[in-house]
Amino acid sequence: MKIPEEGKLLRIFVGETDQWQGKPLYEALVLLARKEGVAGATVLRGFMGFGRNSRIHTAKILRLSEDLPVIVEIVDSEERINAFLPHLDDMVKEGLVTLEKANVILYRSDRKGPA
Repeated sequence: MKIPEEGKLLRIFVGETDQWQGKPLYEALVLLARKEGVAGATVLRGFMGFGRNSRIHTAKILRLSEDLPVIVEIVDSEERINAFLPHLDDMVKEGLVTLEKANVILYRSDRKGPA
C-alpha cells in the first residue's frame, strides 16, 4: 500500500475505559480502521491529561486513575481518512477528534501482507 506524500493525520482522543459494543473503544477503532483498509493505526496511552470537563486523569500512585487518556493515531490519504470519519460520529461519545496535514516521508514493510 502506498500513502501519498501529502497525507492526513487523524487523532482521536478518548478515555481508556470508553467502550463500543462491549470492547474498549480504542480497540474497536483500530479494528475498524484495519477492516476499512486504512494504512495503519497506533494507540498511545497517556500518563496524565484532562478534557472538556477539566477532570484530571493521572497515573500517579496517589491519584490512580482507571480512565487514563488514550490517543488513536491514523495516517493515510485524505480520501481514506475522509471515508473513515463518519464512523466516529457514532463511536466517539466523549472525546476530541483532530485532523491535520501529514508529510509522509517513509512508509514500508518487508512483509508481504497482513499477519
